[in-house]
Amino acid sequence: MATFYYPIWWYVAPTIINTFLEAYDFSNKTITLFATSGSSGLGNTVKELKVSAPNALIKEGLLLNNLTTQKVKELLAL
Repeated sequence: MATFYYPIWWYVAPTIINTFLEAYDFSNKTITLFATSGSSGLGNTVKELKVSAPNALIKEGLLLNNLTTQKVKELLAL
């Protein structure tokens, strides 16, 4: 399993994330996405990243905007 944390840029991950996925073999791995954004949601992120890691299972995780201390504690307890 791999987790990726990044800012959303106009509903997609920064291209450096695609570059990283293309550089390594994520076949049969699960990738969970976590992101921040000033105004947009995760949008087309999963679809756009799937092209760079076609044999991985890419799951939409959480948009980590406006987190409270309590919410961070809950997330860390997972």
